[in-house]
Amino acid sequence: MAFFRGDFYSEHLGMQTGAHFVIPENVEKNEELRVLYLLHGLSDNCGHWVRNTSAERYAVEHRTALVIPEVQRSFYTDMKYGPHYFSYVSKELPAFAQKTFGLSAEREKNMVAGLSMGGYGAMKCALTYPEQYAYCAAFSSACDMLRRTQKASSAPYVLDERILRDIAGMFGPELELPKECNLHYLAEKSASAPEKPKLFMTCGLQDVLLDENQVMAGLLKKNGYDIHYEEWEGNHTWEFWDTSLRKAFHYFFGAKEDGVKTPLSDGK
Repeated sequence: MAFFRGDFYSEHLGMQTGAHFVIPENVEKNEELRVLYLLHGLSDNCGHWVRNTSAERYAVEHRTALVIPEVQRSFYTDMKYGPHYFSYVSKELPAFAQKTFGLSAEREKNMVAGLSMGGYGAMKCALTYPEQYAYCAAFSSACDMLRRTQKASSAPYVLDERILRDIAGMFGPELELPKECNLHYLAEKSASAPEKPKLFMTCGLQDVLLDENQVMAGLLKKNGYDIHYEEWEGNHTWEFWDTSLRKAFHYFFGAKEDGVKTPLSDGK
């Protein structure tokens, strides 16, 4: 397994940015790797997935290259007052990874996944460009951006001043959510797409975002998506997300036991 931490200039961001790239070695001739764009959460950076989970080991098992970008606290948005992070992650970064590391642009080889803010970003990518990703996994996701812009009194949490400032930077001081940033709208818009991504969602039973994930999973199912949703005892923690990533790999590509690929049969 080759591990690269790189800095490069992004036209969409207008600055140097960093990313981690994990590339399986000893690839057989003409073998084309899967590619997973793995998105971090609000308080993380591009290093946290490899520091806090077994993502690298899972990638080796499933012959998958990892591309882990850095987006600060942007919610993977083309910000009104700031850089265009969504265009960077969904378009510029894949083009860079394909050119630099020879990674596949084929839809069936491409997957996007993330946790919390990154779960929102992963679904936003997959629902905006269903022709680009065959698979999407979202863990403990911030699914309801409308709730955040409205600062709804029914929310089970209080948005702190930092998040309110972040949201104002994304959408302007009026906090008016664009349709293209609303996952509920995107799910309905892409429901008629000729090819829709296969989806895997998880959330912990003690997670403050549980209701958002339940609603989103139900909406996706209602609109005809191939979605598998799981919840179990757990909270907004790396232990939960490590398990979620392992389950996602197994669900999409089959479990690995003694080097033999077997179906995931117990749903756990």
